[in-house]
Amino acid sequence: MATWAYGVIRAVRNVGSALILAANASAAEPITIAALGDSLTQGYGLQVNQGFVPQLDAWLRSRGAEVSLINAGVSGDTTAGGLSRVDWTLTPNVDALIVALGGNDMLRGIDPSVSKENLKGILNAAASRNLPVLLVGMDAPSNYGAEYEADFDAMYDALAEEFGTLLYPNFLGVLEARNDTADTLRRFMQSDGIHPNAEGVALIVEDVGPSILKLVRAAGDGGS
Repeated sequence: MATWAYGVIRAVRNVGSALILAANASAAEPITIAALGDSLTQGYGLQVNQGFVPQLDAWLRSRGAEVSLINAGVSGDTTAGGLSRVDWTLTPNVDALIVALGGNDMLRGIDPSVSKENLKGILNAAASRNLPVLLVGMDAPSNYGAEYEADFDAMYDALAEEFGTLLYPNFLGVLEARNDTADTLRRFMQSDGIHPNAEGVALIVEDVGPSILKLVRAAGDGGS
């Protein structure tokens, strides 16, 4: 065989190998998920590795999910705060979004219709980028009055249906569902009675994890 022909064949083989390696590298790229939330997302009162995002990251990876999580939680943030920073949170490398806001709106007695419009703005920002979303709700206590409670609780279902997002109804639901409130507060909550401790976060992650695996799959399929 002529030397030049051998060189062409070798070059073709090298190109083919490079393409295969590039494809494998691309396939191995993790799904990047931004978690837009408040102190429950940020990990208030906990060591860095004990917060919601680090524990969720470890939970997902232990189940084979190739993910990269961005902690976009800000303590004290409201839905208005989340709306004000969603555009710079959704950088081009973000593949999916967790929205966990509303608790501070409730604590401040903000009209649920206002909170709903803010959340709608966040979901519109995600939709404009064709990003799948997991919307994480909260439950309002009855001491806010029956009308407020009903309106607040209903906004998450309504928005999830309108935008076709995944829905996890209540961030603290797995803890609130426990029968012994005093035991739950002692074992799984910080002294303020509002924020979960590391063990409480672990229970939340175990419960919400399957919904986030669905979000990972949706992102891997190219968005919603």
